[in-house]
Parts: sequence; structure tokens; C-alpha cells
Amino acid sequence: MCWTAKSFVRGLSFSVKYYPKDNHLRALCLCSTIKPNKCHILDWSRSPCNSTVPPGRILSWRLFSCKKGTNIHYKREKFTSISASELLYKDLLKSEQENWNKISRSYKALTKRIKEKIEELNNKYTFHLESPRIRFGGNVYFEENGYIFCSKADDDKGNVRILFSTEDMGFSGAFIKRIRISPDERYLATSLKSENSEEASCVITKIGDVPIVEEVIPNVFSFEWATNDVLYYTSQKNLKCQNVFMTTFTNEKYTKLVYTEQDARFFVDIYCTKDRRFLTINSNSKTTSEVWLIDCRHPFKLPVLVQARTKGVIYHVEHRNNNLYILTSYGEPAEYKLMKASVASTGMENWQLVYALEEKTKLIDLEMFRDHCIMFLQKAGCLYLNVIAFVSHSIQSIQLPTWACAFELESHPEHTSSTCYFQLTSPVHPPRRFAYSFKENNLIEQAAEEVPIIMNCHTTRLLAKSKDETLVPITVFHNMNSKELHRKPLLVHVYGAYGIDLNMSFREEKLMLIEEGWILAYCHVRGGGELGLRWHKDGCQHNKLKGLHDLKACIMLLHKLGFSQPKYTALTAASAGGVLAGAICNSDPELIRAMVLQAPFVDVLNTMMKTHLPLSIEEQEEWGNPLADEKCMKYIKNYCPYHNIKPQCYPSVFITAYENDQRVPLTGILRYVQKLRKATLDHGSRTGKKGNWIPNIILDIQASGSHCDSSWEDSLNEVCSLHCTLEQHCGEVSLS
Repeated sequence: MCWTAKSFVRGLSFSVKYYPKDNHLRALCLCSTIKPNKCHILDWSRSPCNSTVPPGRILSWRLFSCKKGTNIHYKREKFTSISASELLYKDLLKSEQENWNKISRSYKALTKRIKEKIEELNNKYTFHLESPRIRFGGNVYFEENGYIFCSKADDDKGNVRILFSTEDMGFSGAFIKRIRISPDERYLATSLKSENSEEASCVITKIGDVPIVEEVIPNVFSFEWATNDVLYYTSQKNLKCQNVFMTTFTNEKYTKLVYTEQDARFFVDIYCTKDRRFLTINSNSKTTSEVWLIDCRHPFKLPVLVQARTKGVIYHVEHRNNNLYILTSYGEPAEYKLMKASVASTGMENWQLVYALEEKTKLIDLEMFRDHCIMFLQKAGCLYLNVIAFVSHSIQSIQLPTWACAFELESHPEHTSSTCYFQLTSPVHPPRRFAYSFKENNLIEQAAEEVPIIMNCHTTRLLAKSKDETLVPITVFHNMNSKELHRKPLLVHVYGAYGIDLNMSFREEKLMLIEEGWILAYCHVRGGGELGLRWHKDGCQHNKLKGLHDLKACIMLLHKLGFSQPKYTALTAASAGGVLAGAICNSDPELIRAMVLQAPFVDVLNTMMKTHLPLSIEEQEEWGNPLADEKCMKYIKNYCPYHNIKPQCYPSVFITAYENDQRVPLTGILRYVQKLRKATLDHGSRTGKKGNWIPNIILDIQASGSHCDSSWEDSLNEVCSLHCTLEQHCGEVSLS
């Protein structure tokens, strides 16, 4: 896993393209993942799409908050019935596609204007942003448009050379996911994947005057160089990573299996400590961790166990001066703490406390340097930077700008770096680059003039009182020039699963809505990770209904305070967020006018009953095990969106799904849509009054793209369709 809690999270991590069912649908942009085609690279230093997340969100990347993939499971004797169901599935798929094609034609003019507006905002705020520059030794590496470039660190003339090209090397259509450079910079390991699949291939290139592809390893999730010519990697199959291999690039090349995880609930990945002393094999379930060490000085020796897995204890390790620094939930309270132990005595009984978080403080990310450790924290909706100095044993705490809701830590491959770089952002504020200097002990904003400052947006932080008196945070954005907010359209965001935070990063479409008078509200309900590990625990398994109560309290408070009203309110969610969104659509449909869902998980019970699906067993720690526990089955059935559809007046529903989605079964979404349509028709026929509200139930099935990745063009089209639906049902917004 990776060491920065997010990086550490990303390296270990989720969640989500962590994300089971999110990471951050990529950490979950609820409108889809708009990403410019300038730079696709997500993981230079430590950041997979399927790993296990520590600090900010403990869970496997593939989680991402995503839900399971679907396999057709059958026995030979049932071949006839399976054929019939396949025919029905194809007929339903064709019918839905024809229906969407007909509906989308009416959106043509509005879609064109929305697309132009989003592209304008992208060009203004984000397209100019540089790709991450990674300094490694005397060279700087970066990626753009499928090319990996290298330049001398002291070269100010712009001279670069191409090390890798996806197209020129025969990988057209793939994008770069992760990069690792060997210590002597002779080899480049690159993971490539297409937008229609979650499986990636690792391409090993020998760097020279003419770079040569040495080997292509299929189905690889994470990988790290132990030495100049020894690479460790994990293999991925059916969204699972349970095997670790070592392969050599010496004169006598060979590959061997190093580690196998036997427990289907656990996901394995590889991380290299910042000082390159150890590789760590990290085996993580949603609630429990186990780490093994590989000494990079002796890469052929067997891995050494740090601490045997203990149920409910999560831990991740870094190394400094012959000590392990351990980020763990061990001890009370069961929130993250930084501890340390000698490499010679790594057992839990030898762990010594270095730093404990204050109550209701969330550790978002952590980065280790030679003499310092930086923690990114969140408390009461504000972001903080805590700098631990190991030499002076001092701690400095700095509050970051109040407009910031999210941050992205830049990669620092060299642990001797004297500066820590990161970006701050919010859904409506483009990324702004900051640097903390260890020498100067101060925070500096970098090149502030490059990114226009958003001046017309007001941010409000609220607390809603849930059914059990728990206070639930809400973050609200609206145009400062808006008057009569009770008449403005409101878009409510929710997730609430896997301990993953709502995605609060900048999105062009969010800023567009603000400029056009919308109110945006982010409800940080239990089940997510915004208030720490306890916040997640209080909203999973037999506590799932608490997240539903939280969401209802948030929407009711917003309306009570004059932020819009039900007839102008839309609810949006992605992946596992579809559980709470679909549940409130059943229990309190009068609170919203429309619901927009992206690859939603809406059939919890049936999915968790099918243990042959790749993620069902490992996700029992999130949803429970209905096969072994009758109370659990009844509890899930009590809130499962699919099982609680009934004839009543529903809001309009717009759903985007992916034909190639390996996490959320398309068959389940099709069943949900059919049952929901029938319920609305039954209700309409029973009431039969002229002028009754008839909701639209629309399903857009994307032939390309997947749960975690879509191309820029596909994402743009998807966002346009979604916003056409919002405009049609909740607001008359001019986009001229």
C-alpha cells in the first residue's frame, strides 16, 4: 500500500479506483469523472485503482466504493433456463438503448450548450495545469497524452526525451495508470489499462538511446522495484489480488510466487518505503490488516511478518532510521494513531505511541520524510497540516484556507526532500498549489496568479440533527449573488459507505451549476469516513439505517433553512451511494423531485446472497452476511432499494450504467428500473387523477467506459445527459 494516507491510502488503497463498489467510481464524482485528455496518470508514486486504503478511507482501492462485477453462474443442467434469461437480458438491453436514443434526441440543443460551457470552464481553470513532475535522482519524469518524458533536473531549456509511447509501442487505446522507475533508472515499469476493463498490464521497458520493451506482464495491480533488476508485483483476477510474484531482469531471468493470501476477504498489494529499505506486502480486509517485510538489500529472502492479523486492527508501515513507523487503529479510541517499533522487535506489544489524533479528527493523508512526518487532517469541516519534527520532537499545526475541502498530495519519491508539495481544491474551486518548507517552517502558495480565483461562491457548513441526536455535517455552496434561495434548484450529494469521503475535488460541471444559480449540498452521513473510523463503523452492517436517517435529516434541515424546497431538489449518488439514495427514494419520496445515479448499487440483498460474485465475500464486513445470519437478511431487506419499491408517487430517476461494469451487475440495475417503472404505473392507474405527476424513469447504458474509468469524451457526454435531466426536472437555467 502506499504511505501517504491517501497515498498511503492510494498505495494501500480505495477505495476506490478505490475504490469495492468507489475510489475515488473514483472517489466518486457523482456526475462522472471528467478528466482532460492531457494527462491520465493517476499513480506516479503510490496510487492504484484497487488497493487498500488507509488513513482517509480504509478499504480496498478497487472498492472505490464500487460494487461488484457480475459473472453468469450456471450449472450445465440449467443451460436452457440460462439461455432464456440471456435472451430476456438482451431484449431488455436493446429496449433500454432504443428508449434512451429516443429521449436523448430531445436533449440535443441543451446538450450542445452544456458541453460548450463545461469545455470553456475546463480550458479556463484546469486544462493549463501541468502534469506532475517527478524528480528522481538527477532527472525529472512526467507523462502527457500517453507519452512518458524525461529531462535533466537542471535543464531550463525544455530539452526532453521520450521514454515510452502507448501508441508507438503498440498499446493504442490504453492509458497510463502507474509508473515505477528502477533505482538505477535503467528500467521503467508502466501499468496500462483500457477504459473498458479494470485489468491492467505491466510493461517493462529498458531505458536507453532506443527504449526497448523487455516484458509485458498481464493482470497486474501493484508493483515495486526491490533492486535495480528485481521487481515484485501482485496479480489481479476477478477484482481480487491475492498472489505476490517476484521477477528478475538479470542474465538468468525467472519468476516465482512469493506470497499467497488464503482469505477471500483480504486484498493484497505492494508498497516500497520512502527510504527504499523495505517492500511491504500489505494484506487488508475492510477492517483488518497484516504486513510482511521484504528487505531490499536481500530481495531473495523470505518475507518477514510484522504483526499477525488481529481482528479489527488496521495498520500500515513506513521505515526511518531502523524503526518502523506504524499508522494503526490499535488501542483506544479505535482511530488512527502513529506509533513506532524497532525493526528488530515489530510485534504489537512493542509499539510505542508517537502521535494520537484529537477526537472527531479525520486523518486524510500522511507523508513521511527523512526528518519529518506531515499529516493532513480534517476537523469540523476545516483542513489542517500537522508537521511532526522527529529531531526536535515538536509538532506544528497549520490551518489551511477555509475554502479548501479536499487536497491532493504530490509525489515525493526522495525522502530527503526539503519541501512538501500539495494542491488544495473544492467542488467549485480549481486546484491551487501549495508548498510547505521544512527549512523555513512555513506554508507558501505557488504561482497564485495562474489559476483564477472563484469569488462569487459562498460556502456554508451546517450540522443536521439525526434521528438519534447525532450531528451530521453538511457542506453547502451557492452563488453569492443569488436571491430567494428557497426558489433555487438544489443538488444534494450522498455516499455513506466503506469509510470513503464524498468526493470534494473540483469539477467543472459543479462550478457551472453554481454560476447558473444552483445550490450544491454535500451530506457527510455515517458510513462514510469524514469523521474518522468510528463514523464509518456507525454506518455499516447493522447500522446502515443510521445513514438513511442522517440523509433525511440533512435534506429536511436544508429546506427548513431556506435552501430550495422539495419541488426544486435533486439527489445524486454514485456506486454504493445508490443504496442510501434509493432507500430514501422509497421511504421519503416527497423530499425530492429527481434522483440521478451513476452505476448505482441498488440490489444489496440479492448481490450479497450470491457468494460466487467476486466481491460478495469480502464485502460482508460492510453489509453483513445474509446467508449466515437471518437477522442480517431481514435488516438488509428493510432498506434495500430494490426490495422496497412500492406503488407510490416517486421522483423522476435518471440512471447511468455501464455495459462492461465488473462491479455493479447491469442485470440488477435493469431489474430495478423495470420494477420502479411498474410501481409508478400502478400508482398512476390507482389514483387516475388528471394532471397527476408522472415521473420519468430513464436508463442510459454506456457501451464504453467502466465503473472506474471513462474517456474524456464519454465522461463529458455522460455529464451533459445528467445535467439535461436536472434542468428538465428542477430548474429553468439559462446556459447562454
